Amino acid sequence: MRVVAIEEHWTTPGIDRALRAQQGSARDGSVLLNDRGDIPEQLLDVGAGRIAAMDTAGVEMQVLSIHPPGTSGLPVAESIALSRDANDRASDAVGRYPDRLRAMTTLPLPDPGAAAEELRRTAGMPGHVGVMTYGRSGDRPLDDPAYDDLLALAADLRRPVFVHPQIPPAAVRAASYSGIDPTIDLGLATFGWGWHLEAGTAVLRLILRGTFDRHPGLQVVLGHWGEMLLFALDRADGLSNVAPHLERRVADYFRTNIHVTTSGMLTPRLLSHALDVTTADRILLSGDHPFHRLDAAHVARFLEAIPDADDRRRIAHGNADALFGLGSGRAAGEAGPGAP
Repeated sequence: MRVVAIEEHWTTPGIDRALRAQQGSARDGSVLLNDRGDIPEQLLDVGAGRIAAMDTAGVEMQVLSIHPPGTSGLPVAESIALSRDANDRASDAVGRYPDRLRAMTTLPLPDPGAAAEELRRTAGMPGHVGVMTYGRSGDRPLDDPAYDDLLALAADLRRPVFVHPQIPPAAVRAASYSGIDPTIDLGLATFGWGWHLEAGTAVLRLILRGTFDRHPGLQVVLGHWGEMLLFALDRADGLSNVAPHLERRVADYFRTNIHVTTSGMLTPRLLSHALDVTTADRILLSGDHPFHRLDAAHVARFLEAIPDADDRRRIAHGNADALFGLGSGRAAGEAGPGAP
């Protein structure tokens, strides 16, 4: 069966250098998590090594996404230049492997206007099929009115927006994720807990801000089975009672505007819970490369645990094909659906 994996990480030499050069409070501590084993080399490889890893995992196509924090925490001019470079490099990689790779656009989020301009620029570039964002840039959340034109453009271009986890702000880390041990503190603030609350909260804020009422065609993707939000949706839905401006209840947007990915957590019990809350056409397979290393047998076992054959096909590739316009016959140079 054809398998498509989205949210597969990479970075550029320029972004890697810029993040490592940051000092003091500007430095994103999560960058330290990249320095394990061969992860640094894997992140920079969008060539033969990546294709070989895909073959091992039984993955036919991968959607590249710049590794967090991307360019979202860099000075404006640097963020714009490095985002543009990343997007050009992504198109080049797709051109080399048109049957194997696609990419999410990297945006200079510190400047909302420049981010929209970059999204327009990449709309017709080979291989760009979605957008990689974070829940905030600095202290400005993604639901801030400054980003509304960007989100409207993403909806108009039919570019799904992936809201990726990022490390909590310094004040939050100091209050909730510090004082145990430096290594534990970092893990608690990132992959162990904080990352996921940050991303889930960002999407909940988008809902509460009325984003999907203004832009009903906007499609948002959350990793890690919905970043905690999917599992607390019954509770979060209670916010509907204090948000009379919303056209629908909070949970309803999960069935029309929100998609979730597996992020390498190919666990049948997580799938079972997700299907209790949302539908199979809202679930996407992702490996979270290179932080999770899938193999073909692991992917096959997960898919075989899905009892319905149509659901199995949807999760393996059908949902990604439809959402990102990947269809097996689409040429890498074609603009995605809705692009000019």
